[in-house]
Amino acid sequence: MQGYQEISHAILSTAEQRGPEKSTCPSEIARQLYPDDWREQMENVRKVAIGLHKAGKVQITQGGKPVDVDHIKGPVRIKIK
Repeated sequence: MQGYQEISHAILSTAEQRGPEKSTCPSEIARQLYPDDWREQMENVRKVAIGLHKAGKVQITQGGKPVDVDHIKGPVRIKIK
């Protein structure tokens, strides 16, 4: 996937800056990296976030609770583990 490293770095650095008590929305990452076409990049940001989750680097939540990343429906948040 084109931009994987850039997206991964942005997710990890944002999550680390916020710490384990706060989270970020994938759209914040997309808007930061791709301000002109962020909506088109949302799927890539979510895919990278899911990969980082599966690698144990971040946690993906819905409503403040961990979510099964293989069955995501609706908006999610990303936080550092």
